[in-house]
Amino acid sequence: MRRLIRTLVTAALVAPLFSGMAQAETLRLLTWGNYAPEEVIRRFEERYPDIKVEVTYSNNEEMIAKLRATGGAGFDLAQPGFNRVAAAQEEFGIYKPLDLSKINLDRFDPTILERVKADTTLNGEVYAVPHQWGASGIMVDITKAPDVKTWTDLCDEKYKGKTSMRLRRSILVGMAFAMGEDPFASYGDLAKYKELMNKVGDYLIACKPNVKAYWTGGDDLSALMLSGEVVAAETWDSTAFRLGSQNPNIVFVPPATGALGWIDSFALPRKGQADDAAYKWINFVLEPEIVPLMAASSGATTAVKDGVSLMPADKRAAVERAYKPADIENIKWAARILPGVEDIEGEVLERIKAAN
Repeated sequence: MRRLIRTLVTAALVAPLFSGMAQAETLRLLTWGNYAPEEVIRRFEERYPDIKVEVTYSNNEEMIAKLRATGGAGFDLAQPGFNRVAAAQEEFGIYKPLDLSKINLDRFDPTILERVKADTTLNGEVYAVPHQWGASGIMVDITKAPDVKTWTDLCDEKYKGKTSMRLRRSILVGMAFAMGEDPFASYGDLAKYKELMNKVGDYLIACKPNVKAYWTGGDDLSALMLSGEVVAAETWDSTAFRLGSQNPNIVFVPPATGALGWIDSFALPRKGQADDAAYKWINFVLEPEIVPLMAASSGATTAVKDGVSLMPADKRAAVERAYKPADIENIKWAARILPGVEDIEGEVLERIKAAN
């Protein structure tokens, strides 16, 4: 009998511990590198000790592939580029609508918020809100290539063997704008878009003698620029800002026809199991004291009001040096990618890669 009583007492004491463990949940983030820095995670878990953050780093294509393979399961919060949300939802049904009443919308820059909402609204439901933004353009060593001002300057013969670019869609779109075209306006007509991309592809094949190397990652490009092997390259503004802190002669140049703006967003995977934790994370990373930590990690600009002013001093100075107000107004913000567009681009990029 005494043994039975001890067993029952022990069970009564232990039960609350297991009950508390059962209530703990994991927030599974599917995001970009540097978008979930350790310090931000630590502070979040301190505030919400019943939530543990698990991070999987990815990119736009992989995010869609992972969520498509599981029907939207396996993750609780994803961060795709805003222009990829609607098409992926229409084609694969991998997201669920947001409950905007659970998000502190007054913290957002209203222009960026409305841009994302408009592009990710389906049947009256909003599927994404913004997080960070930046742009692709040209990184230049101004002591060696002071006259590089636009995309096509990367193909100027005077820089033969001294430029770099990434064989991804941004160089195709940027070159199309520099050639006097509007690629976004052609998304709805695949035959027209294919004709345009083939024209851009021919131009970039002719440009190959100028390319020292096609970079695939930030480390590749950093080595090329810092060594002086490359004097101008297509890249993200955040990469140029980072290298500029090591060599002040390296600057970001918004192309004359407009830098290509991107906005990474927050979206809820359809079968996510921790929506409340996801909303808490969204609101948390938009807080003024967290924004500088995120900016220091990613180098991108947050989508909150006066986001540039909240960046660390060195990052803020780099952004203000790179962009005049007219450059901001001239940004070509990404358009909603429709089915078939990336297939065409992929074929052109492969043709460029294979050309002698």
